[in-house]
Amino acid sequence: MTPPATRKGARRGADIPAGLLDALSLGTVQSATLVEGLAVDQARLLNAVFPALPTPVLAQAAQVCARGILQRMHGMGSLLFTALGSAGIDTCRSHASDTVRGWACFMVASQPQLDLAARLDAIRPLADDAHFGVREWAWMALRPQLVAELGAAIEILAGWTSQPSERLRRFACEALRPRGVWCAHIAAFRQQPERGLPLLEPLRADPSAYVQDSVANWLNDAAKTQPDWARSLCAQWLQGEPQAATRRICQRGLRSLPRP
Repeated sequence: MTPPATRKGARRGADIPAGLLDALSLGTVQSATLVEGLAVDQARLLNAVFPALPTPVLAQAAQVCARGILQRMHGMGSLLFTALGSAGIDTCRSHASDTVRGWACFMVASQPQLDLAARLDAIRPLADDAHFGVREWAWMALRPQLVAELGAAIEILAGWTSQPSERLRRFACEALRPRGVWCAHIAAFRQQPERGLPLLEPLRADPSAYVQDSVANWLNDAAKTQPDWARSLCAQWLQGEPQAATRRICQRGLRSLPRP
């Protein structure tokens, strides 16, 4: 697997050089920014990665690629799993292109026979991917299934909060943010954010800023519907001599609330 790009990357679509856009859409380089990832011509990329796919599959892919980005990724994952099965997942998750590895995330989500524990086990290498975009696709791909089995998901992901990898610890929190990014809100957390404590408590003093930001964003989400709960939790965490990480999390987690 190619290491993630170290170049600065384009911040606007208009700034992506034509040669780079070609390379992104042929799967020979990785995106360095979200803008670059969104600019990939996925239909062209599919032809480059799987040139032997039947014409009807390629025609379906062209229709899928006309959708919004999250629907596009879901559609490509479903289409590829139907066409290629688990062997296709192996091919995609080891590919140099971060978009192709993103397809693997949604292919994992498309497997009908897996229970939640097996599905999370299958997504783990992608949740721990070196590329920021693949890690985001990993939790977005599984989020609907995690929400559908919320209690079981919390129980399993609580075990991830003690993983050595900051990426996996962050996944445990980010995947079940009450509001999240590009996804539906979790209704259960609107009234009972305390159900997320098995994920938050172990991470309240995490040394990684990457994890801290996720915990803070979780609290900020919850504070929009349960501000008193968020304030009370942070007050508990800040008792005594809290670590700097905890102070940072609470400051950022309550950032949207007026000061008392």
